[in-house]
Amino acid sequence: MLLVKRANEPGAGLWSVPGGHVEAGETDTEALVRELAEETGLVVEPGPLVGRVVRGHYAIADYSARAVGGTLRAGDDAADVRWVDATEYAALPLVDGLTETLAGWGVLPAQT
Repeated sequence: MLLVKRANEPGAGLWSVPGGHVEAGETDTEALVRELAEETGLVVEPGPLVGRVVRGHYAIADYSARAVGGTLRAGDDAADVRWVDATEYAALPLVDGLTETLAGWGVLPAQT
């Protein structure tokens, strides 16, 4: 699973899935491609919707994606970025609710 260490609030210093805002005129998948390039340096091919959740006044839609190019690097508002397996995931300080949400969608990182 690809995770980013948040550089800014909310959750500065904690790990989460990459993401951001959909800009005016963008579709969800266009925003996914743009945000992943900005935060991780990766060029991705969007996959299916994994799940939706509402946090405060934000509606969050998470999609799967497949990296098809680029170079993994922290950019934009990410302090760090990395691929993690289940063991690494369990050892990281994560944003509140991430594990419960991903578990509910059946997409926690697999053991290697």
